[in-house]
Amino acid sequence: MEYRDYYQILGVPRGANAAEIKRAYRKLAVKYHPDKNPGDAQAEEKFKQINEAHEVLRDPGKRAKYDQLGASYQEWERRGGPGSGFDWSQWFAPGQGGERVEVGDLGDLFGTGFSDFFQTIFGGMPGDRPASGRVRGGRARGRGRDLEQPVSISLAEAYTGTRRTVSLDGRSLDVSIPAGARSGMRVRLGGKGQAGPDQAGDLYLLVQVLPDPAVEREGDDLHTTVSVDLTTAVLGGEVRVPTPGGPLVLTIPPGSQPGQSFRLKGRGMPLLRNPSEHGDLYVHLSVEIPTELSERERELFQELASLRRK
Repeated sequence: MEYRDYYQILGVPRGANAAEIKRAYRKLAVKYHPDKNPGDAQAEEKFKQINEAHEVLRDPGKRAKYDQLGASYQEWERRGGPGSGFDWSQWFAPGQGGERVEVGDLGDLFGTGFSDFFQTIFGGMPGDRPASGRVRGGRARGRGRDLEQPVSISLAEAYTGTRRTVSLDGRSLDVSIPAGARSGMRVRLGGKGQAGPDQAGDLYLLVQVLPDPAVEREGDDLHTTVSVDLTTAVLGGEVRVPTPGGPLVLTIPPGSQPGQSFRLKGRGMPLLRNPSEHGDLYVHLSVEIPTELSERERELFQELASLRRK
């Protein structure tokens, strides 16, 4: 099995904090997103690696285990690497038993994008487990396996709720994803998994909300940065603000400062369990300072400077 360097994949140092990891992930996810690289197999593979690396490094528990593994692996390399044979067995996830348990031909069906390395060390994504009941050889007696399919949606779709059509064994399943959906949320389709002697397992859609280049989500709150020119910041005015629910117009008061934030209550994401309520939207102000001035503009600024010195 090949070791994966998740820090190298995201391009961050091993001591990177959560904010640095998040920024690196967002930047790369936007760059290699399939919608921006249609038909590009290399970009698609890179996108999968980025998501796998982020899944591990954003989770304190997974990251701690991965860091311990990385230290042991690097020590093994210093001792000569392949000649001494790295002992992977001590790092297997509980229940792996030294083997990767296949859930039917899930990898071919859905293209989960998570490597053998991830599956073996971390045991797959949440819910990638045999159905409840007595287990023999990794399979619950009388019941088919639960299956899991990653589903990517945009932040706008997470805001409004959306639907996805899943094809499985000639069946077409229409699934509703509720407003307020978050990455890591699972949508269960009871009895739609692998067939079994007595009953079928369940099918789970594992939701991933893709990063938005204009808006950042923190829980149910949203953050965005808008730019205004110097005169608007000084004199006040209006600015168009992008949101997942559509653009809105924000009134900028006179004398607004660079970096100033405006809280728009109830303009954030709908709450998953109560979609009639919303989080808040925070608009952060960026003021554009002109780099080139006409002769007349320079005269006016000099006149203004003279007036302010009096």
